[in-house]
Formats: sequence, C-alpha cells, structure tokens
Amino acid sequence: MIRDIFLNKKEKVGALQIKMILENDYFVVMNHKKIRRLMAKYRLVAKIRKANPYRKMAKATQEHLTCPNLLKRKFQQNEPGKVLLTDVTYLYYGNGQKAYLSCVKDVATKEILAYYLSRSLEMSMVYKTLERLEDAVDHHFPPDAMLHSDQGFHYTHPEFQKRVRELNITQSMSRKGNCWDNAPMESFFGHFKDLAEYKSCDTFYEVKEEVDRVIEEYNCHRYQWELKKMTPVQYRDHLLAA
Repeated sequence: MIRDIFLNKKEKVGALQIKMILENDYFVVMNHKKIRRLMAKYRLVAKIRKANPYRKMAKATQEHLTCPNLLKRKFQQNEPGKVLLTDVTYLYYGNGQKAYLSCVKDVATKEILAYYLSRSLEMSMVYKTLERLEDAVDHHFPPDAMLHSDQGFHYTHPEFQKRVRELNITQSMSRKGNCWDNAPMESFFGHFKDLAEYKSCDTFYEVKEEVDRVIEEYNCHRYQWELKKMTPVQYRDHLLAA
C-alpha cells in the first residue's frame, strides 16, 4: 500500500504524507517511523527538496510607498480569512519561456484562496488576483483582515494599495530583504514546485492546466500534519464549525 501510494503520487510524498493518506483514505494506522524504515528498505525516495529554499525578495522601487510590518511573523492564527499572505513566483516552461503565478494564502487554514497565472509581470496580474480573492470570500472579509506581502513593486504600487483599502483590508509588508517575514507563502511555492510538472509543458495553456490541478490537489486532497491531518479545505470547515 505504501508503494502504491508513493507511485500514485508520482514519487513526491514522504513518510508523513503517506501516514495521513493511509489513515484518511485507507483507515490504516501506522507509525511514521515504520513507514520511513519501509520506504528506506525498498528505496522509495521522494523527489522533493530536503530543505525549503527562500529566494531573495524583490526590492520596492523608491517612488512607491511601503507599509509597516504589522504581522510580525504571527503565523499562528485560528480565524479563517483574517490574515492573508500574497506573493508572485516564476515558472519556467517550454523552450525558456516564463509564466508568473500570483497567489493569496490563508495563514489559518493554509488554503490558497485565490491565484492568477500571467504571461507577464504587468500590474493587471495582482489586480485580477484581488478580484478572485474577493469572489472567493463572497465579498466579505473579517473587520480586521490583513494582507501581508513583501516589498515588491506590485504591492508598493499606489493603485494596488488603493484597491486593498477599498476592500477594507489592512496592508502589511515584510521588512526589506527579509524573506522569513513571509515564510509560509514561500513554503507553499516550494511545495508547489515539488508537485507541479510545469517544466515539461510546451504551452502556456498546459502550464495553466497544471497549476489548476496542483492547487486543487493541495487545497482539497493533500493532508497536512499541522492541520490535524486534514486538508486545508477540511481544516477551514473545522475552524468555522468550532
């Protein structure tokens, strides 16, 4: 069963993920250390990074205004929608082509609430992400909702900041050059790039299909140890019902 799960997930799951899949999908309880020993014995080595790499944050342009770091790494939250993280990452595909993925992540549930894939770094990418975020929460944010980002030029842009204020969301930013201030967002991008097969895509449309597939898998089917072995969507429902 361990081998079947490992192969079914394209060799991109470790012992903890397999333990949660066994418990949730097959009703089999097994110690994660035993799973790890069996994986080592049969050479089931996951094709994932050993550490979470953090890329350098983009520096804000001088003419744009930054916001104070109001979040201050308070990543332990229990209210869905209260603290949101956002960032953009690069996806290289085909013959040296590049796509840009903009995402918003809920700190409390780890769910990716909104995302948009673009062919360019134009401002419209983050505006459309905000529109999708508003739709995802049915145009209703908690009174003290916060959107945290790095000091990239998208987020320091006056028009972006205006649109965030119009949603009644407080904007917060990481300190200059400090990637740890937005670590959970960076962590998601690391997991995404482990799971997604976008590098083998030839067209932008194929990349988009792969992005849709992986984010659906992550939100609805990938159990997480820190979420009481639930998926982000399950944990969100759990918090709302509590």
